Amino acid sequence: MIRINNLNLDIDENLEDLRKKAAKKLRISKEDFESFKILRESIDARKKDAIKFNYSVEVKCKNESKIISRVHGKDAVLEKNHIEEEFKFGDEKLKHRPIVIGTGPCGMFAALTLAENGYAPLVFERGENVDKRTETVDNFWKTGVLNTESNVQFGEGGAGTFSDGKLTTRIKDPRCSYVLEEFIKGGAPEEIGYMGKPHIGTDILKKVVKNIRERIIALGGEVRFNSRLEDIIMKNNSVEAVIVNGEEIPCECVVLAIGHSSRDTYEMLNKKAVFMEPKPFAIGVRIEHPQDFINEHQYGNYKNHPRLKAADYKLTYTTKEKRGVYSFCMCPGGAVVASSSEEERLVCNGMSYYKRDLENANAALVVTVNSEDFKASKDLFNKDISDKSPLIGMEFQRYYEHLAYLAGGGGYNAPVQLVGDFMQDKVTTKVGSVKPSYTPGYKFAALKECLPSYVIDSLKEGFVNFDKKITGYMYSDAVMTGIETRTSAPLKITRNEKLESISLKGLYPSGEGAGFAGGIISAAVDGIKSAESIMKKYKFK
Repeated sequence: MIRINNLNLDIDENLEDLRKKAAKKLRISKEDFESFKILRESIDARKKDAIKFNYSVEVKCKNESKIISRVHGKDAVLEKNHIEEEFKFGDEKLKHRPIVIGTGPCGMFAALTLAENGYAPLVFERGENVDKRTETVDNFWKTGVLNTESNVQFGEGGAGTFSDGKLTTRIKDPRCSYVLEEFIKGGAPEEIGYMGKPHIGTDILKKVVKNIRERIIALGGEVRFNSRLEDIIMKNNSVEAVIVNGEEIPCECVVLAIGHSSRDTYEMLNKKAVFMEPKPFAIGVRIEHPQDFINEHQYGNYKNHPRLKAADYKLTYTTKEKRGVYSFCMCPGGAVVASSSEEERLVCNGMSYYKRDLENANAALVVTVNSEDFKASKDLFNKDISDKSPLIGMEFQRYYEHLAYLAGGGGYNAPVQLVGDFMQDKVTTKVGSVKPSYTPGYKFAALKECLPSYVIDSLKEGFVNFDKKITGYMYSDAVMTGIETRTSAPLKITRNEKLESISLKGLYPSGEGAGFAGGIISAAVDGIKSAESIMKKYKFK
């Protein structure tokens, strides 16, 4: 195979022109290609009057070594045939099926990997299947009636199902390609295999996770919904059984893929003395601008070009007090959604459908917080909690989520403040040109009522910096909706080199909820790695 990098297409050229340019680079005819595959596509919008698409492609043809010898430059290289190392399965007998807790991307891909290799996993999900879950979530958004067991955080597909289905990741792992391939097999568009910033969208992702679940079942796995992990039975510091819905189920190994919001599970693990430690995360707000404004900034006069999708952005800044302020989980053409999972605690998140064609762009705008912050304010939320408790960050989250609930006036209405008013410490009295997208409703309030003062100060300082990077970002009518707290898990369930808990053999804390991932792809990869660790220890029959 030959890999060719840095092939450019002007914005009005089509993909067929890419074949011609690849052939020209290799000094052959495009008819000589036995196969042609796009590996990567990215947009170069640095020159607003000359936007280009940049590609890496892979081609197969005869006499590849001879062809490469004639090519000038380093953009075309002969790829070595990758020989996969044979996977070595364990020889220890597995008495019971491996158990997977959770059907977010981590649990889903752990279960799929185990099922594909004959281990017939038993999968438990506290929430509903994706169809029933969608009905439950839609009802919450319309009425404010919360189901604490099935919501935006809990249920088939995990929290990402009601987000944007963003598949960007910073990890370099060959398993990433496998995850993308499985999503495509499940019904995701093929473009996610090569787009620089791939996403599926909530509408398509719902179908994909259902198809992957059906495949797990077809391969011998079993998936049970409305099934919450209540307890873990231990013997000699090893897993002996789990209690799910009152039923004791014997097992030797459990992939714990609970997501970042299973607070009751964290509490249970803490009582069991499973070793955990608090970790930093970030809290803040969701901010909405007109999507047309973001498009114009990124694309200039090409903002309405049919080849360009809704534009995104990424902003970072370090304050004078050395706090990080950054945009997170940016959802072009999307909406801000109610994402609570506990009574009288308000959380918001962002969501986009595949087409990303709604009026507003939204992103989390958050500020880093750490253990010192939790300790300094513990008298506010739980004066009896130890400074060393792994749950201290979780209690910090709960405290401010409850303040947000109160600031919104109850009923899961969200506190809202326009940027112009926020910068002047004024409570907003009417909406401007940007209409808040959050449902079930909102109330004008000062966001300082539900966020720490240092977060408020950091956001203000960040706005001044971001306005220099995106002129007009500090738009007076832009909408700030409170609050965003679930940027990542508030703790880490510490594990060893075999991915087992350092204090409980047979427990494999995995994914975002265990503090080892940050997004759909990295969580899925971590689930695969946990499944592989089990397979390296146990034989499947």
